Amino acid sequence: MVIAQEKPTIATATKTFVTLEEYRAIAETAEERYEYCNGEMIVMSGGTAIHSAIAINILVYLGFLLRDTDFRLYNSDLRVWIPEYHCGTYTDLMVVNHEPEFNGDRTDEILNPLLIVEVLSPSTEAYDRGDKFRKYRSIPSFCEYLVVSQAEPYVEKYLRLELGDRWQLQTYDQLDQIISLESLKIELPLQEIYRRVDFDHLPEEISP
Repeated sequence: MVIAQEKPTIATATKTFVTLEEYRAIAETAEERYEYCNGEMIVMSGGTAIHSAIAINILVYLGFLLRDTDFRLYNSDLRVWIPEYHCGTYTDLMVVNHEPEFNGDRTDEILNPLLIVEVLSPSTEAYDRGDKFRKYRSIPSFCEYLVVSQAEPYVEKYLRLELGDRWQLQTYDQLDQIISLESLKIELPLQEIYRRVDFDHLPEEISP
């Protein structure tokens, strides 16, 4: 399949150009989350209660299934460092196979995610599907990507195929469907992703 690249539409307060060392110092103490790319520091928009609930649902369910395996599960506290783009960014959730590989002497920047999960927000949806996914695909270990809607039961799964940078897309839009995560050899039901999410009373800003 051919994946179209889209211009990111991140909701930001400011865009500031800083050195990488300056960015890391700011990121360690700032209340906001900042992405860094080639000297540009971009403050990321905050999430909603539903966004947080969905991310936690996935974290709890996968954490239970993976607790006795070699896979390591991480939330949004750690950055993914993408060397090809000189970029540091945050995922909603990522899984690493065996030990994490850190960026040099950093303990907060991971180089080897296997699976990445992003819960979509109106301000970041195009970016998560476009430029951010393009950057993720440059990571050799990265092979499976879940893009999860918070506005309706809908998940896109991208799986890297063996030949080059070809990715297979599967979509899920029914609560009784089950996602097979090939990289982890486990299954993730949509009912677990959307547990206790009330689609009849969504905030206006995320209604489909």
